[in-house]
Amino acid sequence: MSSRHTLRSTLAACIAQVVAAPAFDVPLDEAERLAWLGERGLGLVPVDDVGSFAWAGSWVALRPSLEDGEPRAVVMFGVPSGVIWDPAGTRDELLSGWVVAPLELAAWPPVAVAEIASGVVEDIVIAPAKTAPVSSISSAYAEPGLGLRGDRYFVGDGTFASGRPGSALTLVEAEVLESLAAARGAPVDHRRNLVVRGTDLNALVGVDFTVGAVRCRGRRLCEPCAHLDRLNGGALLRPMVHRGGLRADILEPGEIHVGDPLIPCPA
Repeated sequence: MSSRHTLRSTLAACIAQVVAAPAFDVPLDEAERLAWLGERGLGLVPVDDVGSFAWAGSWVALRPSLEDGEPRAVVMFGVPSGVIWDPAGTRDELLSGWVVAPLELAAWPPVAVAEIASGVVEDIVIAPAKTAPVSSISSAYAEPGLGLRGDRYFVGDGTFASGRPGSALTLVEAEVLESLAAARGAPVDHRRNLVVRGTDLNALVGVDFTVGAVRCRGRRLCEPCAHLDRLNGGALLRPMVHRGGLRADILEPGEIHVGDPLIPCPA
């Protein structure tokens, strides 16, 4: 067997096999690979007891290479499970494994882009620092890798790390905020950058879309956290699960205005 096979290359190839994607599409870098899966609403779940694990579908395991004994990935299948694809040539010994699974069943399977309705921007919200109050503005300049000028994430002063995939822009549905406010009897301090109406933000994970002239890409759901719950006096976390909006990357710079359309882009 050739030494060109590595743990990273076989793992990427096996994940591609499981999700029916071209092998060259799956990144070798771990963080980029997890982001790639996240765009598709998927993640890797570690197998606790790989020796006794059985799965009716495909899953990924590590076994020692015949060449040098180092771990290489294979695709397993069935109950009891057996190897259905071994790209590097491995010994019959299971070391560890993962199941490729939906991150959120509520957002799976992905919606076809043609079925996602367009929306419109109703509000633009920024805060200069993570503890500062938010303010609504009529327009903002969006810059790739940074976010909206004037916002805390643009200068790296947000609650979470800036610069990571999905950290540049956050969106939330106006309909969700109205529903939560009615149930609570008070507005929600959502701290998302864009409030949009008329579209399904959950369906935009892994999808390119435009906001006015600015092209973006949905990366993952913007789920609520304990910090947001505390800012709203509690009792917000559970009602906002799967309804917290979308995290997106800004792909092209430009100005975003209140009233701009949000339009999903065909693949």
